Amino acid sequence: ASTVFFAYLGFDVIASSAAEVKNPKRSMPAGILGTLSITTVLYIAVAAVLTGMVKYTKLDVGNPVSYAMQLAHQDWFAGIIALGALIGMFTMILSTTFSSSRLIYSIGRDGLLPASLSKLDEKTHTPKVALYAVTVVIALTSGFVSLDQLANLVNIGTLVAFTVVSLGVIPLRRRKDIDNSKGFKVPFYPVLPIVSVVLCLIMLSQLSLETWVASGIWFLIGLIIYFSYGIKHSKLSGNK
Repeated sequence: ASTVFFAYLGFDVIASSAAEVKNPKRSMPAGILGTLSITTVLYIAVAAVLTGMVKYTKLDVGNPVSYAMQLAHQDWFAGIIALGALIGMFTMILSTTFSSSRLIYSIGRDGLLPASLSKLDEKTHTPKVALYAVTVVIALTSGFVSLDQLANLVNIGTLVAFTVVSLGVIPLRRRKDIDNSKGFKVPFYPVLPIVSVVLCLIMLSQLSLETWVASGIWFLIGLIIYFSYGIKHSKLSGNK
């Protein structure tokens, strides 16, 4: 389940663009829920068709859709699917770069990373330095880390983030010093956040020890950056 979770990533990219949307209160929930609904229906439909064409035990390959078409002697269609998958990778890279650069920009703006990462280009009004930094990191990691390891690292990072967000929703809703009337409210509070935390923890428990070790190293690097730089320059704590 933790590996399949990777297929449903990407909807969080929509939340990263909230500052660039005219009406985020209406557009963000609609975009996220709409994306999840369409993706889920399509994945289930494709899985149903594939298991109807080929026995599921034979689909444990890197390109199950193309492989199923090849077994059905539809080589031309398998080629089209492979081309579509290649094009889809480019869109995934673009969306990941977009969301990651906005995240780095926000962290730099808060002073937790160098201020240069929070600078906007005068013409395009985009975080150009953050875009360059994210692109370099993505290029290096994709060149030296296998796809399976990358997917698992992305999964564990995202699951940990979702767990923290779900836990954070519970006390934030009860705080009186924050005006929660204008933003989007999580439905079925507090049941839904608790269920989200439990499901995330279940999927985290299914990841390999190697993934936990690699993730631990990344978290350690992040802590070093925070305690050596971020905590001294943080604007949130009232320092600089």
